[in-house]
Amino acid sequence: MSTFDPKQFRQVLGHYPTGVTVITACGDDGVPVGMAVGSFTSVSLDPPLVAFFPDKSSTTFPKIRAAGAFCVNVLAADQEHVCRAMAAKGADKFAGIPWRRLPSGAPVLDGAVAWIDCELDVLHEAGDHYIAVGRVRGLDIARPSLPLVFFQGGYGRFAPMSLTAPAEPDLAELLWQVDLARPTMEQVAADLGVECLATALVGGELAILACTGRPNGRSVPTRVGQRIPFVPPLGGPFVAWAGEAAVAEWLARAAPSDVRRHREVLARVQERGWSLGLGSASHRELEVALALLPLRGPREQEWQHVRRVVDRLGGEYEPEDLGARATYQVRNLNVPVFGPDGDVVLLLSIYGLPHESALADVYRYRDRMLLAAEAVTAALGGRRPVTA
Repeated sequence: MSTFDPKQFRQVLGHYPTGVTVITACGDDGVPVGMAVGSFTSVSLDPPLVAFFPDKSSTTFPKIRAAGAFCVNVLAADQEHVCRAMAAKGADKFAGIPWRRLPSGAPVLDGAVAWIDCELDVLHEAGDHYIAVGRVRGLDIARPSLPLVFFQGGYGRFAPMSLTAPAEPDLAELLWQVDLARPTMEQVAADLGVECLATALVGGELAILACTGRPNGRSVPTRVGQRIPFVPPLGGPFVAWAGEAAVAEWLARAAPSDVRRHREVLARVQERGWSLGLGSASHRELEVALALLPLRGPREQEWQHVRRVVDRLGGEYEPEDLGARATYQVRNLNVPVFGPDGDVVLLLSIYGLPHESALADVYRYRDRMLLAAEAVTAALGGRRPVTA
């Protein structure tokens, strides 16, 4: 068997970036213990198992092992100081770091992106390390934020310029469209300094398939793979050029008192050829509610909360008085991409525009987005339908 220089081994493996976590537990004496770990991984969904790989020479891991339970704290990009504190030896690692205790006794660190509460399931030997497998007992997203990353011996942050949803069974056939759209989306994001999204209608839900760029004033890009209820006024462009049956099905998800208003909205979208959402507290509340939804299998009460927030958007989509104000708070601007049959197959959207935009700026955003939609439609071999 060939031998490896340890320095070269670390150097080569250092080209693989890892997330940064802190494994915490409560010792027999009630004192919290913690260790920084870059080797955390998921193992199994059924049963839910995770693992990390502590060094056999660690003086902290024996205390975690004795506790029989631990918490995985996923560190945020601004928590490098927490990682360094937890990697230090012979010091009070928790000094100045706020935390709270879970029912298992393990500490959750304030400011972490997420936490996973586990009981130690099995321990394997692996060379000079252990493989510590934990059975998940609870978990949550504590603070949707960018994660801390360890790469080539240094800390950094994950700052995506382009993300695509994983090839889930009902998305796989759509992702080739995203591959063709992504270069145009990246150029839009760079030109306007915004986040550009591609959304498709999948199984009665709006699915975010890709995002490029990063929105101004927001620390986290929109999550690809996110599913959003296809309820009025959300997703109107997908039915603005569709037949009456599709329109009626969409409108059936709205309150009867709002149906007339939503029909007027669809008429404006079709006439303009683009869609506009204005900024407000309701929009911010919706974005927070969507960020807290799990990517897969939201509970019914979680969906209902999102729908209630959507209902409060009111007339903030497709304003009919463009030109009546000096400035507009543009939350999003959306343009349809058409397929070969003239159906809307993708919706391109931009987020993160300046807080106040003059009407001339709104039209500038619109013109740039319409050019982008035209380019992607052509790349897909699509055509805009002829309307009366």
